[in-house]
Amino acid sequence: MFRFLVRRFLWFIVTVFTVMTVSFFLMHSVKGGPFDGERKLAPVIEANIKARYHLDWPLWRQYLHYVGPFNLDENRAVATFDGAGELVVWRRTLPDGEPANVFGGVLSGDFGPSFRYKDFTVNEILGQSLPISMLLGVLSMMFAIALGVSAGIASALRPGSGVDLTLRIAATGGIALPNFVIASFLVILLVFLLPLLPVAGWGTIRHMLLPGFCLGLVFAAYIARLTRTGMLETLSSDFIRTAHAKGLAPRTVVLRHALKGGLLPVVSYLGPATAGILTGSLVIEKIFFIPGTGSHFINAATNRDYTLAMGVTILFTVLVYALNTLVDMAYTLLDPRISLEDE
Repeated sequence: MFRFLVRRFLWFIVTVFTVMTVSFFLMHSVKGGPFDGERKLAPVIEANIKARYHLDWPLWRQYLHYVGPFNLDENRAVATFDGAGELVVWRRTLPDGEPANVFGGVLSGDFGPSFRYKDFTVNEILGQSLPISMLLGVLSMMFAIALGVSAGIASALRPGSGVDLTLRIAATGGIALPNFVIASFLVILLVFLLPLLPVAGWGTIRHMLLPGFCLGLVFAAYIARLTRTGMLETLSSDFIRTAHAKGLAPRTVVLRHALKGGLLPVVSYLGPATAGILTGSLVIEKIFFIPGTGSHFINAATNRDYTLAMGVTILFTVLVYALNTLVDMAYTLLDPRISLEDE
């Protein structure tokens, strides 16, 4: 286990730096910038703003400064204000004793200031929005596991029956339909035709039910298919026939013996599924006006908010890698024959 975790940690460093580097240069290669708009700024103002955020530096130097902690900030611009709070002048250097918030770089845990939300840093935005997205993701995953595992077991216990055919058709439809299409149908049904749930907002359990169900339904379809396949293979195993021959109750055979082996494909899918729920919540959060990380990621992309987009990208990379590692570790609990040291 220790060697496995050490290897994973080393690959984690390589993965994060690769994603960060590729994302940084791709994002800066796209035309446009965070301060472009319908009304063009005066050249002096635009130059000052770019100097404030170091966008006047060469791209390689911006990258080193963003990664940090490198001492590249001697060119930073600092604003001086008069007694009324009005901006007086931009200076290149800090006088002795004047306080300043200096960007420390990603390696120090600082994602920098947001280019568009000028009163907030990226860390503050993520700190406020990530718990909302995680709560929505947990609720969606609960829906997905409950519906998917139940449907997969019911389908596997009656292969070829009408119940099996109906559940497989429903699962295929759930996989084929995007979550925003499912959300549109459910909004029409449960908000307008049957006014049972609110259409948007966040704050109560009633606000969470509809977006959580819409987000988890697609993943429930995948889990149902995987559970059915795993259960059919396990139910045909010799140890299951032995359990039946010993006179164990069918419920005991299914829940205590067959289910553990049948869930192995589902467990391997839970890592990517959880990551997909977090990243797939982008559209759902916009549809239901949920102030989560996904909404900020879309706004960062459309507004060219470089630091916020990079912060969310790195955050999602860390979450995906950590969840996949936990899934591999969970494999050894479900099947003792699997050894992590053999990887």
